[in-house]
Amino acid sequence: MKQLLIRHREKINYLAVGAWNTVFGYSLFVALYFLLGQNIHYLVLLIVSNILSITNAYVGYKLFVFKTKGNYLQEYLRFYVVYGTALVLNFVLLPVCVEIFKVSPPLAQAGLLGLNIIFSYLGHKNYSFGVA
Repeated sequence: MKQLLIRHREKINYLAVGAWNTVFGYSLFVALYFLLGQNIHYLVLLIVSNILSITNAYVGYKLFVFKTKGNYLQEYLRFYVVYGTALVLNFVLLPVCVEIFKVSPPLAQAGLLGLNIIFSYLGHKNYSFGVA
């Protein structure tokens, strides 16, 4: 068991930081939606919550998961490319769920989290914090 934990430490740490960031980002989106959703479109709120969540995630992944040294600006920009791509996918899929399938925005966003987790792990491991 200990060997398994050691061998998969990066993935376990990724899931732990990702779980925190998922709770942070999703809670922020839901809070913004319920506070401002009657006056501001849910896709605008999605962008705002993602900007704050991306920065939170970058710090966690850099310090606790991939543990890279230096390259802060380069990694941060690459991090944004990965999450920006995920945001574009979310920007396309969320309205499909809401407008076509009539799922509430908070519930639809919850359903898209799994896809985002897999996509972002691969992107961060191989691009954001990968060897340049």
